[in-house]
Amino acid sequence: MTIKEQLEEQEINILRDIAAKSKNAIRKREEEPSDLRTEFQRDRDRILHSKSFRRLKHKTQVFLSPFDDHFRTRLTHTLEVSQIGRTMARALRLNEDLVEAISLGHDLGHTPFGHCGEGVLNELVSTGFHHNIQSVRVVEELEDMNLCTETIDGILTHTWGFKPKTAEAQIVQYADKIAYINHDIEDSIRAGIITEADLPEDCKNYFSSDASKRLSKMIYAVVNNSIDKDKVTMDEECWEYTKILRAWMFENIYTNSPAKLEEGKARHVVKTLYEYYTNYLRDYCDDDKQIERLVTDYISGMTDQYAIEKYKEKFIPKPLNTQTKDESFLKILYSIDKKK
Repeated sequence: MTIKEQLEEQEINILRDIAAKSKNAIRKREEEPSDLRTEFQRDRDRILHSKSFRRLKHKTQVFLSPFDDHFRTRLTHTLEVSQIGRTMARALRLNEDLVEAISLGHDLGHTPFGHCGEGVLNELVSTGFHHNIQSVRVVEELEDMNLCTETIDGILTHTWGFKPKTAEAQIVQYADKIAYINHDIEDSIRAGIITEADLPEDCKNYFSSDASKRLSKMIYAVVNNSIDKDKVTMDEECWEYTKILRAWMFENIYTNSPAKLEEGKARHVVKTLYEYYTNYLRDYCDDDKQIERLVTDYISGMTDQYAIEKYKEKFIPKPLNTQTKDESFLKILYSIDKKK
C-alpha cells in the first residue's frame, strides 16, 4: 500500500460514518493520484501555495490598512478559522484535512478593505457580489486549482444562507463566526474603541469576561452538542448568546464606530477604480458583461495597498522627476579622504 492508501484506510477506520472520506472525493478533472497525500490534503496544499492566498496578508479584516502589526488581517483570520475548525473536527472524528482546506480557501475571493469593499462591488455589479461566490470563482476559474467538489462546496457555503453538504463544511460555518466575533472584540479593545466592560452584561455573565474562556466555551458548545449526531450544531443556549454578542458587535463596531471612519475613503477608491477600468476597457471591448466580469475579478483580487497605489497612479498628480545633486555629499567624502 502507498502512504496515501494507508491514510485513506486510517480515515475509514477512525472517522465517523458521517465524515467525508478522501477516498471518495471527486474532482471535475481526473488526475494522477499522489502516493503521499490524500485528495483533501492536495486541496489544502494547492490553496496554501496559491497567489490569492498570499494576497490575504494585505487585505483588511476590520481595521483598514493597519500599521499596528498585531491587528488581524484577512490572512490571520483565515488561519484562526482553520485552527478552530481543525480542533472541532478532530474532537468530533471528522475529516480534519477537509476542514483545513475549506478554511484556508473560504475568503480567497474577498475584496480589499473587507466588507466595505464587498459592499461597493455588490452595488456596482449588475448581478451583485458576494465574497463566498467569488472565492469559488478564484479556485475554479481564475487559478484553476481543480479542487474536490467537497472543498468547493464548503468554500461556497461558509456563509449563512447556504446549506453545506458535509459535516466538515458545517464546522467551518461555525469556526468562521467564532473566530471573527472573538478576534474582532480583541482588536477593538486594542484599538481603544471598546473595553471588555462594554460588552453586554448577559454575555459577560454567560461567557465570563475572559477572552480565552469565551472562545473555549463557544468551541465546546459545538463539540459537546454534536457528538454522535448527524449534524454539527452549537447548543441553543450558547448560540443565542453568541447571536446577541454578534448583533452587539454589528451595532457598536462593524457599522458605527471609529473603525469605520475611513470607510468613506475606501468606498471612493473602490468605486473610482471600478469606473475607471470599466471605461478603459470599453476602448477595447464592446461586451459589457465581459468587461464587468474582468473588472470585478481585478478589483476583488486587489490588496488594500495595491488598490491605494493604483488609485494614486491614476488620480493623484505626480511631481516632475528630477535628479538630486550629490556635489555636497561628494565634497564631504573628498575632505574625509584627504584627512586620511
